[in-house]
This record gives sequence, structure tokens and C-alpha cells, in this order.
Amino acid sequence: MVKWTSLFDFDSRRGNGSRHLADEVSALLPTHNDDNFQSAIPAREVTRIALRLKHQIEQVVPCELEESRVTAAHSNIITPAVVATAKSAGKLNNPGNLDASDNPDYSACVVFCLLICKKWFKKQAMLELWDADLHAVRAVACEVLARKIIEEEEDITYLLRDVLLKRYSIVVDGEDTPPANVIERAVDLHVLPVIGSSGYQKCISYLWRGWLVQDEDDPSRFIDYKHKTSGNYWVHFDPDRMRVPMYQNFAQVLFSFIFLALYTGAINTINPTGDLDVVEGLLYIFTLGFICDEIAKFWKVGRYYLGFWNTFNNTLYAFLTVSFITRMIALTHPIADDKRIYFNTLSYNFLAFSAPMFWCRLLLYLDSYRFFGAMLVVLKVMMQESLIFFALLIVVLVGFLQAFIGLDQVDSSLDDVGFVSLQMLNAMLGSPDFDGFDNFAPPFGLILYYVFNFIIVVILLNVLIALYNSAYEDITDDAIDEYMALFSQKTIRFVRAPDENVYIAPFNLIEIIFLVLPFEWWMSRSTYERLNDAVMGFIYSPLLCVTAALEVRVARKVKWNRNRGEEDEDTVEEWEQLEGEFDFERDGWVKKCEESKPNVETDATLIEVRELRKEVEELKDLLRAIKEATPGA
Repeated sequence: MVKWTSLFDFDSRRGNGSRHLADEVSALLPTHNDDNFQSAIPAREVTRIALRLKHQIEQVVPCELEESRVTAAHSNIITPAVVATAKSAGKLNNPGNLDASDNPDYSACVVFCLLICKKWFKKQAMLELWDADLHAVRAVACEVLARKIIEEEEDITYLLRDVLLKRYSIVVDGEDTPPANVIERAVDLHVLPVIGSSGYQKCISYLWRGWLVQDEDDPSRFIDYKHKTSGNYWVHFDPDRMRVPMYQNFAQVLFSFIFLALYTGAINTINPTGDLDVVEGLLYIFTLGFICDEIAKFWKVGRYYLGFWNTFNNTLYAFLTVSFITRMIALTHPIADDKRIYFNTLSYNFLAFSAPMFWCRLLLYLDSYRFFGAMLVVLKVMMQESLIFFALLIVVLVGFLQAFIGLDQVDSSLDDVGFVSLQMLNAMLGSPDFDGFDNFAPPFGLILYYVFNFIIVVILLNVLIALYNSAYEDITDDAIDEYMALFSQKTIRFVRAPDENVYIAPFNLIEIIFLVLPFEWWMSRSTYERLNDAVMGFIYSPLLCVTAALEVRVARKVKWNRNRGEEDEDTVEEWEQLEGEFDFERDGWVKKCEESKPNVETDATLIEVRELRKEVEELKDLLRAIKEATPGA
């Protein structure tokens, strides 16, 4: 059975769940709860480091600055000295302590603390509107500092395990917050500079491939997959490998295409008698599995689980459920009965009506591909921007509808509400009809309808277009980082919900009907785990045959890279094949390039000023020498 809960559940047990996480709704995603996670460093010390960094950022950005000065490649604000100072914030040196053991090095949590500072500055910007721009720039400075620290770290093992994946807490209202790591926090806060860093993406890649897995004894720790270099096929034929995000995603995409194929077969093979065939039966079984999966997640996570795609899927499942119910009602009547024909036709109408939603649903599972991922980000932001338009639209609609109803009641009758509502809807969709208002409370009705069309067509629709254009430009400017953020969020969702037994819908029906209900409540834990391993090994055997073969192939490549002293995921590209056969330093090419390369780290004007200053110093030395050499001068 699934053994996961939400971060909200962890904090609600302390009595402050809603208060601590009210500003982090996106963080309320499922996570493992075999053990209560503990902060790798005492929460009080983490808070102390975060406050140190907050003070540093306030000194580095003392006044409102242009954001570009902070984010520049060689910024004169976030200098190497500033980065070095930030790194040293984790070294809590106490002058009174002579014992080195009393001064531990907590530098691993510096990046996490910078993300906490970013959240603090964002919140401070909302509380202090008069300094909102200043605090926004400071929040950006936290992002840039965190990225630079990640990029400069050369010890990959330390970076992945201690900096990015270890969980830390801070103290809020006298209590420790739920532990979280940098990987999760960056996704929750949508920190694009950190997400786009090479170290962060390397960690996401390792998690996605299953090279970093959660320790079975301590789920808060991530360890290397111990069989990464093993060439034994049967070692990789392990049902537990279905926890790997890449394999789960592949299985979900596969089942989604099967689901779509079943729907296509059902809608194109209509049964006039209303009987259920095999294809329709499988379609409704798949639907039941998806509904049970949604209910289980909503039950464990709560209302924060609901989002755009959840609502979209639930709407589709609702249509399919209505189609199934009406089909069952039709089967209760005799063949050729009018009611049977009516309900059977109604069932197929609901089924056909849901066709666009079936195809759009594929986008949810194809977001791991860059083209679809970037497009989904654009659509998501556009939908958010639409809220402003619809808020204005509702106010305008209610105002004009009340005016038209008032005009209709002048003659003590209310018989044109349907006509008015239809014409207002047509105007919104760009097809107004002015002829019907000639005799509607003349001349007020026609004038009011002209004003309504002007506001809707000329003002509000252009506002909507401007909002869409602004959202599109904002996203396309950072399209790559936005895609990496979406991909990271997808990976984290798989990692945060590592079910003890991974039954992907519709296989979750097998778990519920044949395992949970008859066995889990009385069977010992070890025996139940062996039973689940056997069942998962059987139902996933076709997929495991493919994944095991792929992992054996990857294992050979990893072993070859390690023998060459390269990183595990290294690949030899075209430009690297003959690189070792040429010595550019011996033939003088390296020296020639060094002499001709431009100085991109320092502004050109500053370079010229420094050269001029150097020449002035030389001139002063020359004049001084002439003066000393001239007698009586």
C-alpha cells in the first residue's frame, strides 16, 4: 500500500501547518513518511546562518539597483569576495572556543539558507511595498549567489549529497519547520538561476535515471545505486527499479497511449444494442484505476493537491463516469426499447464529447520533451494571466445584465432574459446581433448594447491580448530555464512520492482488490513485501525486460568512463575523438590565443582608465627622474 503523506501533514502534527506553509502551497507535494525526517544540521544553527546571509545581502545591496547589475556575468555587485564571504557563513567560529570540534563546519547548508533568504525578501517585499523593488533585487541577489556557489563547487559527491539533497530545517515560531532540501526548495520557490545551474541539473539527471536513490533504511538520505556498473542482467530485473522517475514516466506515457487507443476503438465501434464489448470494458477499467489514483492522492495530500491538470483530468473522468452510468441504465431496459436507445445514445454522446480532452491529456505526460514542456509553461502562464481578464469581464457582465433586466421589467414582465443572455454571450464571442435590440426598450436597449460591445471588443479583449503577449514574452525569454524547471518539478514529484510498492494506474486496482483488502491488514510486513515484489515482478515483467537491458548497456558505458577517469555520464563527441592527438601548447597556438583574447571580465572603459593611470604614473616617474638629474632644478 502507498506509504506517503504531505509536508502539510508533517507540520500540522506540530499544530502550525497552515501558518508555516501558507506561502508555499506548491511545496505541499507528497513525500515519504516511513520515518520523520530530521534536519541534517540543528535547525537553530541553520537559522543563524540564514540570518547571517540576510545581513550580508542587505549590505551588498544597500539601495535600489538595476537587476541587470546583479545578474550580469561578471557583476560588480556579486563579486568573488562576496561569494567567498557567503561560503564562510557556514563556519560558525566562536572565539571563546579553543577546541575545533566546538566550531563545526556547516557550509553545506549555505545554498539552502540563501533560498530561505530569497523567500524572506519576497515576503518582505509584500509587507513593505515602499521598498518592494529593493527587496526584489535582494531576492535576485540570493539566487545569483546560490547559483555561483553551486557552479564553483568541484567536489561533485559533496555537492550532490550534502549541498543539494540533504534536508535542513529552520526555526519558525519556536518550532522546527519540515526538513527540505535544495532540490525541492528551488522547485517550490521557482528559482530559475539555481535550477538552471549545471550542478543542479546533474543532480536532477541522476535522480531521473535512478543513479541516486533513497536509502531504504533512511529515506531522508540519497545514495548511489549500488548496481550502476553491474553487467548482470538479472540484477537489474528488479521491481523496485520501477520507482525510477524515468521508468515511471515511460509507463505513464505508455498507459496514456493505450487509454487513448481504447477510447478510439470504443468511439469508432458503436454498439446499437448498448452492450459493452471488451474494448469499452477495458476503457472503463482504466478510468476506474485513474479515478482511484486521484482519490488516493487527494486523500493523502488534501486540497493543495488540486491544480489545473488535476481538474482537467477529473473533468474527463467525470464525463466517462456519466457515460458508463447512462450505459448501465440503458442495459436495464429491454432491447429495442425507446429508453434503452435514448440512454445508449446519451452515453455515446458523452463519450464523443470528451474526445478533445483525451488528446489534450497527452500533453500532461509529454512535458518531459522540451517542445511540449516549453509550450505547456506558456499555456500555464497565459491561463494565470487570464484571471485578470475574467475578473474584469464578470464585473462588466453583471453590471450590463442587471441593466438589461431592469429595462425588461419596465413593463412589469420579465420575458427577455434568455434573449439578452444569448446576445451578450454572442458579443463576447465576436458575433453580436444588433437587430434584436431595435424594439428592446428603445432607444436605451440598443445604446446600452453598443456600449457593451465597445467595452468587450475594444477594451477587454485587447487587454487580454496584451496580457497574453506579455506572458509569452516573459516565458520565451527564459524558455530553456522554464523547461528545466518544469522537468525538475516532474522529477521531484516522482522522488517525493516513492511508494513502497509502485502500482501505476490502472495496476493500482490490482493492489487494492487483490493485495490490500485480502492481505495487508493481517500479513506480516516482510511477507507482504515479498508478495508485492512477486506481483510487481509479474505485471511489470515486459517493462523490466526492456529496462534491465538498457541498464546493462548503461552500466558498460559507466564502467568504461570510470576506467578513463571521466564522469559516469560522459560521452565522446565528434570534436573530442582526435583531441588527444594534437598538442596545441607545443605548436604555440595556446600562447597565441592567450595573447589575443579580450578581457571580458572587466569593463572596456575601466581597462582604458587603468592603462591611462599606468601611463600617468610612468610620466610622473620620468619627470621625477629628470628633476633629480638636473642640477639646481
